[in-house]
Amino acid sequence: MGVCTSFPENGARGAREAGIARVAVDFPPVNALPVDGWFALADAVLAAGRDPRVRCVVLAAEGRGFNAGVDIKELQRAGSPALIGANRACAAAFAAVYDCEVPVVAEVRGHCLGGGIGLVGNADAIVASEDARFGLPELDRGALGAATHLSRLVPQHLMRALYYTSRTATAAELHAHGSVWRVVPGDGLRAAALELAREIAAKDGRLLRLAKAAINGIDPVDVRRSYRFEQGFTFEAGLEGVGDRVRARFGTEDA
Repeated sequence: MGVCTSFPENGARGAREAGIARVAVDFPPVNALPVDGWFALADAVLAAGRDPRVRCVVLAAEGRGFNAGVDIKELQRAGSPALIGANRACAAAFAAVYDCEVPVVAEVRGHCLGGGIGLVGNADAIVASEDARFGLPELDRGALGAATHLSRLVPQHLMRALYYTSRTATAAELHAHGSVWRVVPGDGLRAAALELAREIAAKDGRLLRLAKAAINGIDPVDVRRSYRFEQGFTFEAGLEGVGDRVRARFGTEDA
């Protein structure tokens, strides 16, 4: 359980894939990350990007689904200190994907919710399985945030409708909007993500790093500042007590 960095093999006598690192999250049962998990993910992604041997990072997950956001039960147990920690940790993880020195390919299957949207919204490319679902259930969890990142995946009005309703969009729908590179059967997901990473990693490593910095530099939205602005309203909801009131229903509505 935790965050693991590995270097895929290309099948030729166990030879390492040139220039590719795979950072995988594994927090059973649904990959809802605790505060420490978000920080560990941030550290792993940044470290992989700093490695001079690496020219592309694949961000993936083991177990059930890509990411279910923050660990709501941790917030329920620890209250405000955990909320502050989760906000800081999510901001660090999202920024790490964005600031990673080399391109990041998100390998997404199953659910990609809440904080998962923050990760893939800041990735450079997304490869998804046919069963992937993307959404922000924040209003059902007593929080706000990651509209910044959902806006990078779908048009503005669709983002708002998805946000207000807590509905999800399919991988096929995101592919139609141009934000998902490929949609593949589940058993071909890892190979498809690796195929794209391999094509990227074939480029000159220094030029890739310059390209990543250049593309980030012309981004029309400062994703760090935008997301931190959103988080201020999560704190406001917490101070008013509405956040805790909504989170108290989590896990009990279907009981």
